[in-house]
Amino acid sequence: MGETESYTLTGPDGNEESFELPAGLVDVLSEQGEESTRVVSDVVVQAMAQQAHVIVHHSEGEVPDDIAEMEETAADLFEERFGQSLEDALGHSH
Repeated sequence: MGETESYTLTGPDGNEESFELPAGLVDVLSEQGEESTRVVSDVVVQAMAQQAHVIVHHSEGEVPDDIAEMEETAADLFEERFGQSLEDALGHSH
């Protein structure tokens, strides 16, 4: 196994989870001068918004209102952070 870099995520309840990523991978994904923690947090926001989208828009059957609201909030947070809608970033609209 190659070299790794450690990151730690802290939740609102204070619990922490550390994880390893391949050394240099975050640099590959970053723009010049961008902080590595910003890159990792961007990926987390993107992944969570995409997962919420899949649950709400690509599952069979009804989705509970609270989950639909979470997906809407995730999409709003995505747009605030990245300056484009999640649907545009995914290449489709619901």
